[in-house]
Amino acid sequence: MERIYKHSILKYHNKSYVVIGWREWVSLPSLGIDLIKAKIDTGARTSALHAFDIYPFQEDGIDRVSFKIHPIQRNNDVTIQCTADLIDIRNVSDSGGHQELRYVIETTLVMGGISRLIHVTLTDRSSMNFRMLLGRKALQTYYIIDPARSFHT
Repeated sequence: MERIYKHSILKYHNKSYVVIGWREWVSLPSLGIDLIKAKIDTGARTSALHAFDIYPFQEDGIDRVSFKIHPIQRNNDVTIQCTADLIDIRNVSDSGGHQELRYVIETTLVMGGISRLIHVTLTDRSSMNFRMLLGRKALQTYYIIDPARSFHT
């Protein structure tokens, strides 16, 4: 179910969009993540989430994956154990052109008052500044990015 709350709205071509900055606080409630800082990355097709100790398994005939995350940048003391349905396993190219086989899950994203299902790849982002990247597939239809803003929602 998708819900829209009151935030900065921009009308463009007879459609309303929530205005977001180049980085935002988001929630992934179905994974138990109340807040995580995400970088908005229109160059990435699919969103990516920092994950480690990733283990695929089957439960009642359904492919699932368990993993842990450190939701806070530069802090490995806080760990959240997550489990999600496994949607796919696909080759993903990073910004350097390196290919990596990644697990893909579907989870609920809450940002700017909008709650929607998105696909997220799981990868080790421990050396990166952001634990999550939001790709253009998660952003399309609902958001307009103002690159001069941060944490707008």
